[in-house]
Amino acid sequence: MASILSFRVSPNFPINFGNRHGFGVRIMCNLGDEKSTVLSPDSVSVNGAPVVKESEKIGSSISGGNGHVGSIGEEKRQGKKEDLTQLEVLWDDGFGSANMKDYLDVAKELTKPDGGPPRWFSPVECGRPLNGSPLLLFLPGMDGVGLGLIMHHRSLGRVFEVQCLHIPVYDRTPFEGLVEIVECVVREEHAASPNRPIYLVGDSFGGCLALAVAARNPTVDLVLVLANPATSLDRSPLKPLFPVLEALPDELHSTVPYLLSFVMGEPVKMAMANVDKNLPPNPMLRQLSENLTALLPRLSVLSDLIPKDTLIWKLKLLKSAASYANSRLHAVKAEVLVLASLKDNLLPSGDEAKRLSRLLKNCEVRTFKENGHTLLLEDGINLLTVIKATGKYRRSRRLDFVTDYLPPTLAEYKYGFNEYSGWLQYYTSPVLFSTLGDGKVVQGLSGVPSEGPVLLVGYHMLMGLELSGLIEAFLREKKIMVRGLAHPALFASSSSNNELSYFDYTRVFGAVPVTASNFFKLFSTKSHILLYPGGAREALHYKGEEYKLIWPDRPEFVRMAAKFKATIVPFGVVGEDDIGELVLDYNDLMRIPVLNDLIREGANGNVRVRTGDDGEVGNENLFLPGILPKIPGRFYYLFGKPIETQGKEELLKDRKSTEEFYMQIKSEVASNIDYLLKKREEDPYRSIIDRAIYRLASAPAKDVPSFSP
Repeated sequence: MASILSFRVSPNFPINFGNRHGFGVRIMCNLGDEKSTVLSPDSVSVNGAPVVKESEKIGSSISGGNGHVGSIGEEKRQGKKEDLTQLEVLWDDGFGSANMKDYLDVAKELTKPDGGPPRWFSPVECGRPLNGSPLLLFLPGMDGVGLGLIMHHRSLGRVFEVQCLHIPVYDRTPFEGLVEIVECVVREEHAASPNRPIYLVGDSFGGCLALAVAARNPTVDLVLVLANPATSLDRSPLKPLFPVLEALPDELHSTVPYLLSFVMGEPVKMAMANVDKNLPPNPMLRQLSENLTALLPRLSVLSDLIPKDTLIWKLKLLKSAASYANSRLHAVKAEVLVLASLKDNLLPSGDEAKRLSRLLKNCEVRTFKENGHTLLLEDGINLLTVIKATGKYRRSRRLDFVTDYLPPTLAEYKYGFNEYSGWLQYYTSPVLFSTLGDGKVVQGLSGVPSEGPVLLVGYHMLMGLELSGLIEAFLREKKIMVRGLAHPALFASSSSNNELSYFDYTRVFGAVPVTASNFFKLFSTKSHILLYPGGAREALHYKGEEYKLIWPDRPEFVRMAAKFKATIVPFGVVGEDDIGELVLDYNDLMRIPVLNDLIREGANGNVRVRTGDDGEVGNENLFLPGILPKIPGRFYYLFGKPIETQGKEELLKDRKSTEEFYMQIKSEVASNIDYLLKKREEDPYRSIIDRAIYRLASAPAKDVPSFSP
């Protein structure tokens, strides 16, 4: 089904940006159809005068960011007011609803000369952002069109007020002039909201522009996201060809865009952007072939984007931008995230990311092995997910892990639990049981209250292997995001040149550093909270300690739960002894030369959580144990009968009552573990061989039967 893509355009940046909620022009494009057409082909303003039909004008009474004008091309929501305060769990971010083909279709209309200066537009496709969302300014690459986020408009538009810079094809504003244009917005926004960050997303050339603005405004709270920044232009493998391109005869210039298109991006990655990955191989390949066939004829648009005189100007502008930005890197104080493609044939982006991480004071890097220069227009890179996973999304000067958290999208749920933990789900086929109020044990999570605050307190299996099965089940069955309290080491900033890792995705799926203030905030927001009193010591236990509860003596979480009248659900989980045998624990590793020094060095750099605890639970030795795999068995979870704290005011005042309540919870967890160890012997599908035979009928792992509770 076709959809409509619309934009508001500010015809005259310096005057109009302060009133960006009332811009009067939109650009619309029909998406999702091979015969995509622009519904208002002359809707870009010329010198401040909008050239559109009266019926297409948008009145100045529109409020809210991102130029939202109601339900253009969408199903109308009559009688339903949109909630702009929070996102629902597993919301649809719309990523992939547009692709490179759509970019070229819309870009074709924006290449028409209008004599106007660089200007800002706000994609209506973004919709209205949440209340209090920060401003995001997109700074385009060499093309200057400003459509480089077309695949990300819908997702970013829910949590940012998105504004994109458009530099007309025949505009000749020098680099310093472009810096001043962006700088003017940054300073205006900072003056209006000094405690809110401003995001600059710079693509290639735009990366130089973002760094230049950050260097000139060190006191402004900026977050820079740089996709293959062009600061490495002097080391480009194509640099020797620049003089040739400038001297190329006019009759041969039309071939340049076709050559550049294959250098700048990965065509297959571009065509895969909106292919349904769940289809069987043949239909999926057919979709890919159709997308490639539709994409190639549209490459002629690039000739309009970069005619010869514009190409010569752009090359000079690029050189000026790279030189300007590199000379001022020392002055950049902003928070920086560099996204680098390792198949970038235009720039040495992988090496440049390493260089920038060394030179910039607050820089983090993520690399993408299979992507080309046009990273943001290729398949598999959801910019919002990257920002969330690296902990860069915030609404104030300091990141708040509770109030700044954005729940996972449906796409993140599918990708995360397939890409990062799908193998574990497949091999262990987790089965979950819960206990109703009358004490009856049932399969599923119906016994766990849906209304918070709820505190899930349980046993931490070896390496925390039970986490993904637990989080996935709550999302799938109850659409509840369980917020796990995790060791601060998982949130340490890293400049590691890796793609998004499992540890990055723990942030996407609700992990919070375990601190008293975060615990308090989670209760205040009536969350479902996951707490392991045994912490790292229990998850990294020693030989012979499987299923042993290594809990502290202090029952502090009981008082906190009682203060908020929370419901406590004790739970047990078993299965670690069915998938592997611990052969090297901490004591064994510390006897091995070199390894013991590495463990000590790592321990010195880690924040310790249990500084006030005596005994074994205070030994937070973080290490990677040696595990000998077994033919996989199965993971079993049992959530015990919910325990209410409402009406138990004595837990706040009487220490003895608190300790007795704490021991009751610990005893319940131990009983749940014993129950599961006994009952799993009755499971006819405990062995992976039996489960594999059952799954021959295409039954998913979650539907494999188990014992009767």
